[in-house]
Amino acid sequence: MKVPNKAILLVEDDQVDIMTILRALKEIHVSNPVVSMENGEAALEWLSRPDCELPCIILLDLNMPIMNGIEFLRLAKQDERLRRIPVVVLTTSEEQEDKVRSFDLGVAGYMAKPVDYRRFVEIMRSIDMYWTLSEMP
Repeated sequence: MKVPNKAILLVEDDQVDIMTILRALKEIHVSNPVVSMENGEAALEWLSRPDCELPCIILLDLNMPIMNGIEFLRLAKQDERLRRIPVVVLTTSEEQEDKVRSFDLGVAGYMAKPVDYRRFVEIMRSIDMYWTLSEMP
C-alpha cells in the first residue's frame, strides 16, 4: 500500500476477520507488514510509543471491546501526530449513524465486510489501489 516498508495498522478484535484480511492482502501481493491490535486502546498505546514508525494506513473495525472504533477515531484525529494517517473503516456495522460519525471524524473510507471471501478480496484490492495512487502530504 504505497510505502512498501511502512506498516498497515489493523485494529480488529475478531481472529477470523484478522486471518481473512491477512489472507486477502497476501493474495493481492501487498507486502507491507501488518501490525494487529485488538482494540482502540491497544492501538493508541502502540501509536504513542516513541519508537513507533507511523503506519501508512489504519484499517479499523468499529465494534470492539474496551475502546471501540469511534472512540479510537475521536482520540486519534485530535492528535497532531496521528490525524493525517488515513483510516478506512472495515466493519460489519451497516448503521447509518456509524457511517455519519465515522466521516464526521475524518475517515477516508467506510467498507462493510462482505461474508463472501471473493468480494472481500476485491474490497482489499480497491483499498490497495486507491492508496497506491493517492498522494499523501
